[in-house]
Amino acid sequence: MKQVIPSTSLPDAENKLSVLRLEIDYELMTLHDALLEEDVAKSIMSKRRLRKLRREWLELERAPV
Repeated sequence: MKQVIPSTSLPDAENKLSVLRLEIDYELMTLHDALLEEDVAKSIMSKRRLRKLRREWLELERAPV
């Protein structure tokens, strides 16, 4: 998925979290589709992407505002 707005270019953490929420929602839809299609490779890639997004989310929550 191409990022429309890179999270590193946004000035404040609130905007970054909004972008991350959209990316997570999109990736969850992708995972859902992969599971329905029983596409193992696609679901594994989607899970990896979700783990990466989760780490980004946690880092933003810990960062001082």
